[in-house]
Amino acid sequence: MGIDLPLIWAIIILFGIMMYVVMDGFDLGIGILYPFFKSKEERDVMMNTVAPVWDGNETWLVLGGAGLLAAFPLAYAVILSALYLPLIFMLVGLIFRGVAFEFRFKAREHERHFWDKAFIGGSFAASFFQGVALGAYIQGIPVVNRAYAGGPLDWISPFSIFTGFGLVVAFALLGSTWLIMKTEGSLQQRAYRITRWLAWVLLAFIVAISIWTPLADDRIAQRWFSFPNLLWFAPVPVLVVASTYQLVRGVARQAQVAPFLFTLALVFLGYSGLGISLWPNIIPPSVSIRAASAPAQSQGFTLVGALLIIPVILVYTVWAYYIFRGKVRHGEGYH
Repeated sequence: MGIDLPLIWAIIILFGIMMYVVMDGFDLGIGILYPFFKSKEERDVMMNTVAPVWDGNETWLVLGGAGLLAAFPLAYAVILSALYLPLIFMLVGLIFRGVAFEFRFKAREHERHFWDKAFIGGSFAASFFQGVALGAYIQGIPVVNRAYAGGPLDWISPFSIFTGFGLVVAFALLGSTWLIMKTEGSLQQRAYRITRWLAWVLLAFIVAISIWTPLADDRIAQRWFSFPNLLWFAPVPVLVVASTYQLVRGVARQAQVAPFLFTLALVFLGYSGLGISLWPNIIPPSVSIRAASAPAQSQGFTLVGALLIIPVILVYTVWAYYIFRGKVRHGEGYH
């Protein structure tokens, strides 16, 4: 029995995207939350909590995109053709916030507001258009003769706009719970208050998307609600409710780390639900990972490189977070 290269590559890409969502999610969330914190000192602390690690977090996005090109070139060509505009808008947002990271601390007092706005707008745009792209992907991408068969604006729909705002809320919740873990004093107390209502808003989005998706697609409904799948997948919604309860409970008792961990659990459960709905299709609704695969020789060759580089990325990521562990206070941190 040979090695199942398409399955291995699918796992690598799913892992890379999940790592990006988690690790870049909270620093995008910091930018989304900026309007709720007005003072320069609080904003300095917020940015300093992620300044040492934010650019390394985006390594996982590059890994996911490069892996998709190497292992599933058909999926790369079709998905990017369908989602060129939202992905370009996302990249523009990431550019603005990346420049704001570097320039804000060096700007004169009367110029700083421009970089604050660039950081807020870039963070919101990157998050929103990632969610829009996700919603368009879930709805399905038409493929004819191994090429994208839709129009340039097919990604715009009520569902994709809704998922765009849903991802903004999810990243904002990651950001607020990150602030709880990394700050103290009045800034932390405000993060607790914001987290309390964001948790319920995110749960509402999860419930709405969980109902909307199977209603819009019979295949997804069949996947979730037929026997014995209903029994196998029932723990997912149960764990979503339990994680939300523990998150709210952690905020009520002012726990330091638990809110962030349970928010990560919610994100992972949402990601798992997406995988259950679409697997094994890499281009919904009909192109599977095997139909979109590169030749086995190409997948095997690039897999060697991936297995060498992924441990290196993991090691320096863990090392960076270890070095910059602990609370961040005003007047301290990375500049």
